[in-house]
This record gives sequence, structure tokens and C-alpha cells, in this order.
Amino acid sequence: MKDYKPIMTFGADNAEIYDDLAVRGDEAATVAFLEELAAGGPALELAIGTGRIALPLAATGVRVDGIDFSAPMVAKLRAKQGGDEIAVTMGDFADVAVVGSYRLIYIVFNSLFNVLTQDDQVRCFQNVAAHLSDGGSFVVEGGCTLGFLDHLRAGQYVEAESIEVDAVRFDLLRLDPATQMLYENHVHVSQHGISFNPVVQRYTWPTELDLMARIAGLRLKERWGGWNRQAFTADSYNVISVYAAD
Repeated sequence: MKDYKPIMTFGADNAEIYDDLAVRGDEAATVAFLEELAAGGPALELAIGTGRIALPLAATGVRVDGIDFSAPMVAKLRAKQGGDEIAVTMGDFADVAVVGSYRLIYIVFNSLFNVLTQDDQVRCFQNVAAHLSDGGSFVVEGGCTLGFLDHLRAGQYVEAESIEVDAVRFDLLRLDPATQMLYENHVHVSQHGISFNPVVQRYTWPTELDLMARIAGLRLKERWGGWNRQAFTADSYNVISVYAAD
């Protein structure tokens, strides 16, 4: 996508509407899953954003730290109750530029794939492994599946995300299988004008995630098709992978 910069996806305009658009209904299950693995913590969230998961996880008593590169997203986190109690390192989460070790490190949604090269995705796994305490877990949500591909037509789609009397929001997406790149734009059209929220990602198959983990000295401990521990099958639309040190 010509002239794309990752901050375009997580700038001030998107930070204002992110929490409304990011509600999926599985937040409580996500927090319960992570709380169990944290086993008292501490936990580190990569791409912590507005604190959609970090804040309710912290409310369970787990100490949660975060990494993010978007000042507008972190400002939304800070404005929420308890947001000023979470330590956030500003920067590229692939660097995992924090001090100390964690019982749990996790990244939700498909945020790992905002890292746009395979080398940097591997580097992220390696840096995570260096910050896991003994018995710790690295949880990754996301991964390309047949369930997702079956949703496409000729490698692309256009979908209505919201339709109102005076505004519409639709999603345009295209995959390039040769490079494993995903190009997407959320377009909002209203009486006030048109706005764009572009997204570029490098997607991976679950087996490629497993290989990255092996390179980093981690192994797959369990995999699920959702946060409620649904079985992972060829039809799964989501992928929850849990890695641990060898």
C-alpha cells in the first residue's frame, strides 16, 4: 500500500473510535483465560493500546505492564479508571524493551501481524522468550485459517461494518498470498465527509508461528479455536496459541 505508515492505523482519529469498534463479546473469556495463565503475574501485553484487555486483567489483581508505539492509544488508556497504574513502555513491541521477566506475555487480536517482516516477527518471539520467567507462557491470538480464507472471494472482500441513515462504514480487504501481505482499509462516509483507516499486516499460518517459536526456544503447549477453549479445527475463525520454554 503506497505511502502507508503503521501509525496511520493507530493515530488520534482511530484511537477515538477504537473501543467502540473493538467490542467482540469475548472480552470476559479472554481475561479469564489470561488470568489463569498469569497465575498471579506479572503479565506483559504487547500492543496494549487503549487497555481493552489489560485493564480488566489488572482488575483481577494481576500486575500488568504494556508496550505500545501509539501515544493517542495510550492516552485513551491513561484516561480510564486504573489506566495510570499500568506501566507502559513506548516503542516497537517487537523489541520487548522492558526490564525483568514475566509469568505471562500476550498479544491479542491480530496485532502480531502489524510487524511487517518475517525477520521482525521472529525477533519478537526471541525477545519474548528472553523475558519469560520459568514456567511462563507466551499467548498469541491470530493466524490465517481456512475459516478466514473461505470468507474471501478471489482473495478479497468488501463488507458493510455499519449502516446508518446518515453514515456508512465499510471494510475493503485484499490478500497477496505470494508475500503473505494483507491490505485493508476501513472507510467511513457521512454527511461530514469521508475518512480512511488503512491497515497493512503480514499474516502467518499457525504452523509458521510454531516454527518462529521453535527458533526462539519455545514450544507449542496448547492451541484453541477461541478464548473459551473451543477445539481448533479447519473451520476455526480464530487461533489462540500458547507457547512455553523448552
